[in-house]
Amino acid sequence: MVFFLTMPTTPNLRKALIFGVSGQDGSYLAKFLLNKGYEVWGTSREAQKTPPNLEALGIAAQVHLLACAMNDGASIRQVLDTASPEEIYNLAGQTSVSYSFVQPLETLRSIAHSTLNLLECIRQRGEPCRLFHASSAECFGDHGQTPVDESTPFRPRSPYGVAKASAHWQLACYREAFGIHASSGILFNHESPLRPQKFVTQKVIAAVGAVARGSHEKLHLGAIDVFRDWGWAPEYVEAMWLMLQQPTPDDYIIATGESHSLSDFVDTAFSSIGRDSAEFLVQDGSLLRPTEIKYSYADAWKIKQQLGWSARNKMADVVRLMLEADTSAHRNQPSTNEK
Repeated sequence: MVFFLTMPTTPNLRKALIFGVSGQDGSYLAKFLLNKGYEVWGTSREAQKTPPNLEALGIAAQVHLLACAMNDGASIRQVLDTASPEEIYNLAGQTSVSYSFVQPLETLRSIAHSTLNLLECIRQRGEPCRLFHASSAECFGDHGQTPVDESTPFRPRSPYGVAKASAHWQLACYREAFGIHASSGILFNHESPLRPQKFVTQKVIAAVGAVARGSHEKLHLGAIDVFRDWGWAPEYVEAMWLMLQQPTPDDYIIATGESHSLSDFVDTAFSSIGRDSAEFLVQDGSLLRPTEIKYSYADAWKIKQQLGWSARNKMADVVRLMLEADTSAHRNQPSTNEK
């Protein structure tokens, strides 16, 4: 059954449907599309509850929210029939690489199986629409310090990467076999204040913010010599939208083109509050993954040349913006101290 919040629709607006609207990317994308004048629909596991991220961005009342089970083709079909979108953004699915080692089957189902269900529903409906799919840098695995591009072979090293690679090739297959306007954005790491603390960048920012407020707690991390390309999530949703404005579907890497070690990220964050990370950092072997990608380097030339998109905020900017948001959030919290 599909539940939705009753709001009037506007027939003349372009319609977009975001699977996974309650997550970081889905929420920023919803805000971006609303600012573009779209009528925005989104799915969540529980449509009766307003997603906190939509509330945080001040757009909860503007998004038509639907409940959808991505492992159920009938549920997806009902959502598509209800929203009748011109653009579809598939951002749903399990998002944690570490968790995928604990629950590999759930990860495969929530990413690969769900994507196949969506593609089949689009094919069977036969209605014209354009599909964006969130692919991942995890598909590439570790190619050393050589930047990868859209032609680099996939060598995933986690159940999450395997699931994302499967979904990526499903999309390519349906594009070629059935003429679906479907594009994959191969997303490298992108962060924001909407990230939960299961993501290492938010864990670091939360720890640094706490230290700035007087805490002496230690920051426990696993491997800190891994290199990642960290960008700013609100910029990346613009790239998603640009991909669907093209007459011909294609796949694009979405990244800054710069990689830095997690150690550099930590040092940058602590130095911004005038502290030495060595005082607080503890390397914890229990946090190491069974397999790890040490180097993740992106060549983002194609999207810059063909779509004119490039990341404006790089790693140091991401640290600054996330710390500013953390400081602002705690400043605005009501005091519990008795006077």
